[in-house]
Amino acid sequence: MNHGRYKLRWLGVSLWILTAHAIGFSQAPMPQGEADKEYEVAAILWQQSSGEQRALCYQTFALAKMLLDRDLRNHRIRQRRAIIVDVDDTILDNSRYEAALVKQRKNYPEGWTAWINRAEAPAVPGAVEFLKYANSRGVRVFYVTNRKQIEKEGTRRNLKALAFPEVNDQTLVIRTDPNSDSKEARRQAIRSKYRVVLLMGDDLNDFAEVFEKSKTVDSRLNAAERNKSAFGTRFIALPNPMYGNWENAIYDYNFKLTEEPKAQRRNYLLKD
Repeated sequence: MNHGRYKLRWLGVSLWILTAHAIGFSQAPMPQGEADKEYEVAAILWQQSSGEQRALCYQTFALAKMLLDRDLRNHRIRQRRAIIVDVDDTILDNSRYEAALVKQRKNYPEGWTAWINRAEAPAVPGAVEFLKYANSRGVRVFYVTNRKQIEKEGTRRNLKALAFPEVNDQTLVIRTDPNSDSKEARRQAIRSKYRVVLLMGDDLNDFAEVFEKSKTVDSRLNAAERNKSAFGTRFIALPNPMYGNWENAIYDYNFKLTEEPKAQRRNYLLKD
């Protein structure tokens, strides 16, 4: 989980204007060791404060229910159906953690495991209702996440406290390979036993290996274009402007970049 958002720029007296990504401007140097998180504020505010975000989530889960009902109606099969969902900012809202990073001028993963183990993340609007409905129709829900073993119990407590269905050691599928965050092997293991009707996530990497292998901005755009027929039919994407592999691609997956070259890269990629 690595982070990318929109940026706010101060203009005149107390006026903030949302831009598409980041705008370069002169500012006092950041104290050494502190992260310049101000450009992320607008995306977090949108996630927490906009009716549009809530509407998109309800719309997304309504579509998922329609697709599930269609599959149940049109296909009589013996194999049990399954839905694969990502956890972070697909069904659990981590915007409070993101906001804390901004206020404390810290970067992920500082405080990440502690946040998870507090088990305080609220549900993404519509997520609990849809997954409980799917479960009531005999569909097994798999929570496939890149959270780690040390974070599994906190994740389980959080999901169960929010009444997500059938959360157990079989359905909560964490990352176990310290050298890879790919979900492909875990997806394939589920497919070997179930008919996977839908995959839901906030990042292209939640859906298929082709996206995991796309490491540049252009290749990710092209991969989405080549697979456009899957979106809204098998792949269901949740909105998340706060962070994701889209940001990693902007920085060429160079996690050692400091704040200034990051800002330069964001500004360079803006199209006007």
